[in-house]
Amino acid sequence: MKFYRKQPIEAEQFDGSDEMIDKYELIDAGTMLGTHHSPELYLTGSGKVDVGDWIATGINGKHWLITDDVFKKTYAELPVIPKAVADYMKDCNNIINLSFHSALYEAFDELFAASQDVEHWIEHNSDVFARAWLDGYVVEEDE
Repeated sequence: MKFYRKQPIEAEQFDGSDEMIDKYELIDAGTMLGTHHSPELYLTGSGKVDVGDWIATGINGKHWLITDDVFKKTYAELPVIPKAVADYMKDCNNIINLSFHSALYEAFDELFAASQDVEHWIEHNSDVFARAWLDGYVVEEDE
């Protein structure tokens, strides 16, 4: 048996809005049958869509459904990190091509001289730093 790493996906939680119904071309069951408008909506090829379900989009633009409970068990949002930490990670990856271990070690080494803010953030958020390094991240918005 082979195991594969989960790849990031693009997904949006269905909120029942007309905008999302149009965006994903959801089909009203009543209209489809020519009877009346129905509260039941369907995503072509995937089945009934309920508010709270997730609509995922593949690389080919195809959409499929993921129930909320399955989505929460399977996927996690990308971690949000400060811009200074994101810049540090980019420097580690692009400029000097450091490994994760070296990036973590060098943040606290005087030779590499990560800023005190970055050093402090990594020290207090090492799990988030590791997830961001491995899975990707979103840069925190300025307030």
